[in-house]
Amino acid sequence: MRQTITQSLPDDDRSIAGQITRALAGRIISGALEPGTPLRQDHIAEEFRSSHVPVREAFQRLEAQGLVTREPRKGVRVTAIEPASVFEITEMRAALETLALRHAAPRITTTTIETAARTLEADDASENIMTWEAANQAFHRTILQPCGMPRLLENIDQLQRMSARFLFATWQRLDWQHHSDEEHRAIIIALSRRDVEEAERILRLHILQAGQALVAYLTNHQNSMPRES
Repeated sequence: MRQTITQSLPDDDRSIAGQITRALAGRIISGALEPGTPLRQDHIAEEFRSSHVPVREAFQRLEAQGLVTREPRKGVRVTAIEPASVFEITEMRAALETLALRHAAPRITTTTIETAARTLEADDASENIMTWEAANQAFHRTILQPCGMPRLLENIDQLQRMSARFLFATWQRLDWQHHSDEEHRAIIIALSRRDVEEAERILRLHILQAGQALVAYLTNHQNSMPRES
């Protein structure tokens, strides 16, 4: 049975709409709700014992996050994972995370590096993809947080949540966890040496190569599917 992920979801709003948003976002990101799955307003309202108003608000929030798509006369569906979207998000992550690291580097302390290293231990000890990804996000957040640019970090957090969805959809077919952990260690070594340019270079390639592998997989998968006549 697939687990529901709640780490790092965007909203700590305790309203009914906030609760529905977090619950549905967790199911979509984890893959429990697959791409193309229709979301029925009345079913969700019944599940959460609410009116349709907070459900519609939740749909609006999920649509803003790119997790659902509203189609005329078809209602709301879980957004498909398209190669173009993966490419765009990958390029944005590479640019923004590199920018954040450049500004964070002068403020990174020995404690920061030790904390980042502990997230790698959590990666190694993880028993499933959910806990691995939580540790993976914790690593990125630890080395970028010192940049002190909250709007930049907010955008990075949203992009990482989208990337997590791609990971959960394909992790059994693309074995990148081992390579990712090695690249994280290389980033820590570069930061320990105060070699900021090298840390930026590794981080950028780390994000781009994972995204490019996923784009290639999705493109090949789509091309191999039988076309409708």
